[in-house]
Amino acid sequence: MDCVFCKIVEGEIPTDKIYEDEDIIAFNDLDPQAPIHFLVIPKKHITSLATLDESDSDLVAKIMLVIQKLAKENNLEGYRVVTNIGEDGGQSVPHLHFHVLGGRAFHWPPG
Repeated sequence: MDCVFCKIVEGEIPTDKIYEDEDIIAFNDLDPQAPIHFLVIPKKHITSLATLDESDSDLVAKIMLVIQKLAKENNLEGYRVVTNIGEDGGQSVPHLHFHVLGGRAFHWPPG
């Protein structure tokens, strides 16, 4: 598979890993858009939220709890969690991933 995130999961591409367990990996973003900006991804290849099925529900819930844990570890009282879906939604890597951004104030709408 030619998925950059799958290659990170397999250890073929080094990354600044901040968390890993049997299902999930989290790492700092290479192009941070906030003082704290990391990605949380499932090790299982899932293209996006649009392709989830019911068998993925426990995994997605676990990802949300990992995001909560990492936000606490980074002393984030407020933060933004973003997932882009499809090209029109700004998804550049076709592997489900959640951006966690913090360390500054955010505005709405994001643009």
